[in-house]
Amino acid sequence: MNLLHYLKYFLFHAIGLIAAGAILAGGQYVSTGFLAVLVIYLVGDAVCGDDTSTPTFKYPGILTAQLWMALPLLALIVFSAVWSVCSGDPLGFGAWVTHLTGYDVLAARDATASIHHVSTVLMTGLMIGMVGTITGHELTHRTWDPVSMLIGRWLLAFSFDTVFAIEHVYGHHRYVSTTEDPATAPRGRNVYFHVVASTIKGNISAWKIEQKRLSRKRQGVFSWHNAVIRGHLMSALLVVAAYAMGGWQAAVFFTLCGLWGKSLLEIVNYMEHYGMVRNPATPVQPRHSWNTNKRISSWTMFNLTRHSHHHAQGEVPYQDLKPFPEAPMMVGGYLTTIIVAMIPPLWHKLMTPKVLAWDRDYATAEERVLAAQANARSGIAEMVDLVPAR
Repeated sequence: MNLLHYLKYFLFHAIGLIAAGAILAGGQYVSTGFLAVLVIYLVGDAVCGDDTSTPTFKYPGILTAQLWMALPLLALIVFSAVWSVCSGDPLGFGAWVTHLTGYDVLAARDATASIHHVSTVLMTGLMIGMVGTITGHELTHRTWDPVSMLIGRWLLAFSFDTVFAIEHVYGHHRYVSTTEDPATAPRGRNVYFHVVASTIKGNISAWKIEQKRLSRKRQGVFSWHNAVIRGHLMSALLVVAAYAMGGWQAAVFFTLCGLWGKSLLEIVNYMEHYGMVRNPATPVQPRHSWNTNKRISSWTMFNLTRHSHHHAQGEVPYQDLKPFPEAPMMVGGYLTTIIVAMIPPLWHKLMTPKVLAWDRDYATAEERVLAAQANARSGIAEMVDLVPAR
């Protein structure tokens, strides 16, 4: 057994603990910690290259335990963040941390300026997206494992997105890269519009999927059997917990963190399938997703980066996903690509040539027809001849 192959995925937990520590340290440490996390991803992916290894794991239970550990880690991060805006000391948490470390976190919290609370929202939302959504995504694909499903749904509850466990698994994976998929952004779409559109359409899709499931089982839609309703109640319970800690200020603060985490998911959806086309009657292939094998992103995101294989075979556990270096590639690692996507002029400047190259190098004859129609709708058809041959 090569221990490194198991330990590399603990980098995910290390980044989560850095985030929690920075939040508790308060003041400029919060902003510094947030910048440090950005540097780890942006510089790490830039200088550490790709990871295309495909090791065999003899003890997959260890890797599952790593996923389960995300729930207490995220609970710690979010509790610390909500605690940081409370006027009291819920559960005596600050006094306990001060006694344990010798660092007066209560005094540090009271001295924290508003700008650093903004950093806390950004940091916590990022962790909700990374620790919560990415791990919840992996776990809720394991529909045969009730423990993983339960933990995964609680992780998704932090971003008000337990419906992801329904729409993503039973909707997105079926209709990915088609006009039927809320999460697939058509060519020319702005990422900020996509966040709103995909969220609304994704919730509607999840409700319809659940409605059909309950109808087959002859169970009431407006009942405890409805996983959409139960999921939103899970998120509501977290808001109530935040309110119990620090009143409306804490509840609103948590809500902002969760909504930012949800937005990150939709930005990731945007960049994973932007501009792809497919006939929904044909099988999903690795070419229907944008891929990346950047080392730091892969290790800290449980191979979510190997998205081409994931969509070709959604039931494959993260550790067994193959890198598919011949698949269409993103502009960089995940956080790098997220930042590019949030700057629409830069995104379209970099991605339009990539999308048009996809038409030429990856699309089937049928998909080229669909692509030509998409190019005409988006107004980029005139750029086709400007893309250099591979």
